[in-house]
Amino acid sequence: MSEDGVVMRVHRVRAEFVVAACDVELLGRDLPVREAGRTVRISAQFYGDRQVSREELVWALERATIANLLGERVLKVAEEGGFIAPGSAVSLGGVPHAEIFAMVG
Repeated sequence: MSEDGVVMRVHRVRAEFVVAACDVELLGRDLPVREAGRTVRISAQFYGDRQVSREELVWALERATIANLLGERVLKVAEEGGFIAPGSAVSLGGVPHAEIFAMVG
């Protein structure tokens, strides 16, 4: 997948394994949010700047306690891997977006 342009960063926060991944062309963009005039910056600081393979993204999603996914290619991998249901993504400024939270009981 690295030739498809997906970047990922793993954040470890206490017991959480947080996976942030997005389509590379989204880095640096400001996406509008619901409130007029508000935007969210898609940053390499959060999503990373290292392109990863499909296999590496799937490996990380299998271990994630939280995932923040943005972009068509990233969401396609998540759907194909069974991490999210087809069509369950929301739109963030016109870009498909999904978040995953593992519920451990």
